[in-house]
Formats: sequence, structure tokens, C-alpha cells
Amino acid sequence: MNERILVIDDDRNICEMLTLYLTQEGYEVESAYDGEEGVEKFRSYSPDLVLLDIMLPKRDGWGVCREIREISDKPVLMVTSKGEIYDKVFGLELGADDFIVKPFDMKELSARIKAVLRRYTGTDSGENSEVLHFDNLEISLVKFELKLKGKSVPIPRKELELLYFLASNHDRVFSRDQLLDKVWGFDYLGDSRTVDVHVKRLREKLDGVSDKWSLATVWGIGYKFQLN
Repeated sequence: MNERILVIDDDRNICEMLTLYLTQEGYEVESAYDGEEGVEKFRSYSPDLVLLDIMLPKRDGWGVCREIREISDKPVLMVTSKGEIYDKVFGLELGADDFIVKPFDMKELSARIKAVLRRYTGTDSGENSEVLHFDNLEISLVKFELKLKGKSVPIPRKELELLYFLASNHDRVFSRDQLLDKVWGFDYLGDSRTVDVHVKRLREKLDGVSDKWSLATVWGIGYKFQLN
């Protein structure tokens, strides 16, 4: 079955253009023209990836992304005319997987879609089949589950993969570029701020769980999962 993409954008010309191009690329495409319709179609259409504009009527892209993340970890690629760093960081904090600024080249968009889908579907390899256990912490990529003090905690896919990678290589320091390569993939088209945003969100979840390990910053180099 071809992968399904939901385009949420109030510009019908852009939706038609994206539908034509992405259909030729082999995807199934559905469109929504405001935020509320976007959430409804996400629930009914169950897409493999969402192309989400920020400036939408009825509910903006931030609100749509937030609601999608409450019910699903399917990839969200935010498409917007805004290019400020704040927008990118805020989108990543809400759980967006990548960010592209209008006007964009169709080939670049296609490359980003393929990269995000590869990262989303490429996590069930044998090397990631074990469960990691530390004090008050359990990480499983097979079950896609994080347990803190014995209780399951909701967590976006990429945060879990980052924590799993660092914890499985505990006490080893990785630079941001190394983490982008190992966790996001060599074809990731974003920048190193993505790592900082995900580490920040992980620390908020892990705060106060245990004093026997920590997610440590090594200034000037990067991050490590440190056993205390």
C-alpha cells in the first residue's frame, strides 16, 4: 500500500499542487483546509505523514500539531511561510519532526518527506530489540514504551530513540552532529538545535526520577547518559 499523506493548508492552490506532485511520486494524498478539518481528517484518514501549515483558520498549526501528538506519533512536517528560528524551535518542542519554509522546491520537499518516513519506519531492527533497565527507568523500542518508576509515560518516538541511544551507550559523550547521524539519520536535513530541543524535553520528563543516572551536558562537546 502506498503511504498516505494529509496536507493541511488553507491555500487550495497549494493543496492541489501538492496533491498532483505527491500523487506522481506514488503517495496517496488527502487535503484539509482549516485546523479543525485537519484534526478530523487525521482521525478518519489515518495518514502516514502530515504536511501542516501554521497559519490556518479555526485552529492554527501549533494547536493542530499539539492535538495530533496527544493521540499519535505519526510524522508531522510543518510547512510555513515563516522562517524565524523561534518558529522552528517551538514546532520541534510541540513534537514536529521537521520544518520547511515556503516557497520551497518540490524536490527538497520530496527528500524531506522520504527522510522523515525512513526515520519513522526504520526503528524495528534487531539491534534495538532489547529492553534497557536502570534505576526507576525502563526503555523498550520493541514495545515503544518508556516506564518511569514502573509507570508508562507517553513519549514521542524521536525522544524515545534519542534516550535509548544515549542510555545504551552510557557514559559515552556524543556531539550534536553524531546524535543527528545516529538517531535522525545521515540524510536528516535539519540542524543541531533539534537535539537541544529533544534533550530539554527529555529532562523535563526525567526530572526527579533517580539520582543514580542523569542526562548530562558536556560543555563544548555534546551530551551523554551518565551513571552517577
